[in-house]
Amino acid sequence: MIDDLYSARILTLVANMPRAGRLAAPDASAEKTAKLCGSRIVVDVALDEAGRVADFAQDVAACALGQASAAVLGAAVVGADLAEIELARDALHAMLKSNGPPPLGRFSELAVLEPVKDYPARHASTLLAFEATAEAVRKATAARETRTSRAGAA
Repeated sequence: MIDDLYSARILTLVANMPRAGRLAAPDASAEKTAKLCGSRIVVDVALDEAGRVADFAQDVAACALGQASAAVLGAAVVGADLAEIELARDALHAMLKSNGPPPLGRFSELAVLEPVKDYPARHASTLLAFEATAEAVRKATAARETRTSRAGAA
């Protein structure tokens, strides 16, 4: 039922988007767009010495479901590493596409988006924030490894 998609909890998440905007000096950024609906997100990340997200910002122009997913991400992403972000992305994907269980751990609030599984046209926008964040963290990690490799070679 469409009312399940736009529950009070989802609308509250949308109304309280954490970490909206852009970082002044990110380690990396990534942009993703859902071709079907045009939802778009740009994320900026800064990593700590251990490769965990130390700072994060997101510019979200998406439907309410994409915004709700981004809100869950923004509220919990600081302190997460790439493996944890990818695990949540993959669990969200499985929840939407193959009736898997909701993600666990810091991103468990994604369970509120479980009704989206019945609306395949909404899957791409719901996944955008996690896909963009995983890409940005990979880019930041690669840039750090390149800088470290060059410094070590000198």
